[in-house]
Amino acid sequence: MEIRRALPQDVWELLHCLKMRSKYAVLLVFVISLVIIEKENNFISRVSDKLKQAPQALAEANSTEVSPAPAKNGSLASLQELDAAFSQLRSHLYNITLQLEGDRDPGPRRHVLLMATTRTGSSFVGEFFNQQGSIFYLFEPLWHVEKTVTFLPGGASAVGSALVYRDVLKQLLLCDLYILENFISPVPEGHLTPFLFRRGSSHSLCEEPVCTPSTKKVFEKYYCKNRRCGPLNITLAAEACRRKQHVALKTVRIRQLEFLQPLVEDPRLDLRIIQLVRDPRAVLASRMVAFSGKYETWKKWASEGEAPLREEEVQRLRGNCESIRVSAELGLRRPGWLQGRYMLVRYEDVARAPLQKAEEMFRFAGLPLTPRVEEWIGKNTQAPRDGNDVYSTCKNSSEQFDKWRFSMPFKLAQVVQDACAPAMRLFGYKLAGSPAALANRSFSLLEEAQPAWVT
Repeated sequence: MEIRRALPQDVWELLHCLKMRSKYAVLLVFVISLVIIEKENNFISRVSDKLKQAPQALAEANSTEVSPAPAKNGSLASLQELDAAFSQLRSHLYNITLQLEGDRDPGPRRHVLLMATTRTGSSFVGEFFNQQGSIFYLFEPLWHVEKTVTFLPGGASAVGSALVYRDVLKQLLLCDLYILENFISPVPEGHLTPFLFRRGSSHSLCEEPVCTPSTKKVFEKYYCKNRRCGPLNITLAAEACRRKQHVALKTVRIRQLEFLQPLVEDPRLDLRIIQLVRDPRAVLASRMVAFSGKYETWKKWASEGEAPLREEEVQRLRGNCESIRVSAELGLRRPGWLQGRYMLVRYEDVARAPLQKAEEMFRFAGLPLTPRVEEWIGKNTQAPRDGNDVYSTCKNSSEQFDKWRFSMPFKLAQVVQDACAPAMRLFGYKLAGSPAALANRSFSLLEEAQPAWVT
């Protein structure tokens, strides 16, 4: 009491205030410590649960194999069998590690659209996103829509088709996969279908729990390649889509970028658009191989020159190049609604430096580039030189991307250059002035100084 009387009133109030603040600070530190301890306990619990499942998963994997007969010396297993078991366990623990890393910092939900045309390398580039375990990836889901819309009575205009594509695309990005049931033929029964186009090209549709046990007497037109799965359960697929952190789709059926503005502005989506382009001469050369029947006129004219090339064929080529150019110019102008949402990528740049371009695309999309993606790129860009599968995503990319130029007749290249010159100049593709220039390995068909938009 004597001390309190000796001190001025304002000093006493200051000491009282500091004392109260110290109490609140101690309480705050205590609460924060509890939160940190709780999070660490949850993380340790998840790791413990995963590790407990590992031996069980290993036992289940080996349960289908015939148990080896004990050797005379009483050994339970050979060194080879133990080594195989250890490798399988190590792989399982590696997958658990990747999953926990993804769970620790999931980040915001992203939606990626890979927009291209046929034979531009979109299947190869799409695999970058397919290999990322936290991404729900769909390969050409609009294929079914095209088949239905194209054969409506009287046909459908390009604008009408684009609007249908856009609306379906929006639902798919929101994981409403039931929208496809309106276009799949025959119509799914009980949300089950064995007819989803190229199901096997999506890891998310061929892994548990979407991969259900196969059913006898059910013909799977589009099946999973690495495991036996029953008819696709669209409900399970939609649930898997919602569980994944991100969504990515690859399509060659949307060419008008302006129609995608409502999707970019939809607050439910965080859409990033990657437009993939390729030298139109290379595209035509690839299509003439992959879709031989549709390009008989081109092949006969190029090899025999008997009949003139039909004008409608040239006009179709010119129209395709112009639609790609118009969309790219819109994206490169970067209007307000596309700020930070659009990226233009040349296939040739991906083929020459796949890992570097993958890093750039993932950085643009705001996604992590995982070791699994890097490993896939390493394995699938150094394939043997004699690979002949035109649909394969496994090629020696640095040697394959301009292989077409050494077999394409120069007069065919001239037609493409005349029809697609504006697009080629925009994308930085050189026009060949002679047959020698086209086939000269030392003559690059890419501009030495890359266009300003190339990152």
